[in-house]
Amino acid sequence: MTQPSSRLPAFQDGLRDNYCWGCGTLNDAGLHIESRWDGEESVCVWQAPDVYAAGPRHVLNGGIIATILDCHSVCTAIANAYREEGREMGTDPDIWYVTGSLNVKYLRPTPLASPVTLRARVVERGERRTTIACSLYSDEAECARSELVAVRVDAEAWREGE
Repeated sequence: MTQPSSRLPAFQDGLRDNYCWGCGTLNDAGLHIESRWDGEESVCVWQAPDVYAAGPRHVLNGGIIATILDCHSVCTAIANAYREEGREMGTDPDIWYVTGSLNVKYLRPTPLASPVTLRARVVERGERRTTIACSLYSDEAECARSELVAVRVDAEAWREGE
């Protein structure tokens, strides 16, 4: 499985005021996932620390899996919107999406010993809604997959909490 160059900027680097626990660069306690384009797919490679174990200590917790699928998918929707508008991420006006729905299917336990790779693609794009399909792999095995509907929100209202 090919990986995008780490020299490409991560989507998350272009998101201003992002304090999200999963993908925010401003949250010191967060997971700090980094997503990048690899052609028409977005890719994130992330190594979970042992503290994110499920009941068995060698398996990644399902809630963490859902979080990184969610964050990687929403960031993919945002990056895709910038790409569709022919703009660099982080240019004015800001583009923000939120999770409208997330459906996760757990296919097999995800080992903690290896990094996970998330691969996402846009399935459908409308004016305010973008559907993203995402798969999580450990080595070559698909361990989980999701479908997320991302909803575009007004960036100023989002910042102000309205």
